[in-house]
Amino acid sequence: MTKPIRKGKEEDLQAVFELIMELAIYEKAPHEVVNSVERMREDCFGEQPVFDFFVAEEDDRIVGTAIYYYRYSTWKGKALYLEDLVVNEAHRGKGFGKALLDAIIHQAQKDNCKQVRWQVLDWNEPAIDFYKRIGADLDPEWINCTLDEQQIANY
Repeated sequence: MTKPIRKGKEEDLQAVFELIMELAIYEKAPHEVVNSVERMREDCFGEQPVFDFFVAEEDDRIVGTAIYYYRYSTWKGKALYLEDLVVNEAHRGKGFGKALLDAIIHQAQKDNCKQVRWQVLDWNEPAIDFYKRIGADLDPEWINCTLDEQQIANY
């Protein structure tokens, strides 16, 4: 059965933020979340949107989200970057994650993207198994590099 997936709306942001916090807790890093619903509202629906999202619903309740934005690969061209795919723990294993990923891939097709990219923590075996089942390449070669807000300010 196809799961109800739709583009996110401004009024969905509180529920989406709650899913983000659920993910942060799962990844043992809730203290690292400094974002807010207000910031997300500006970043998605303000004058210069930088991300978009899909939501999964069951019984008129948001149970999952896929948050994405566009990036550019100098080798490949336009790419869609899947920042987060989160399904509420009680709804995992019901097809919502696959339906959200399908929506992301269809968006990439519609926008003529040459890649869809994302990250997964090396200890998140359920997610790794899911991505392997759909045929994704898991690249062990690349190391993530980050400058945080304080490092940027002190640069």
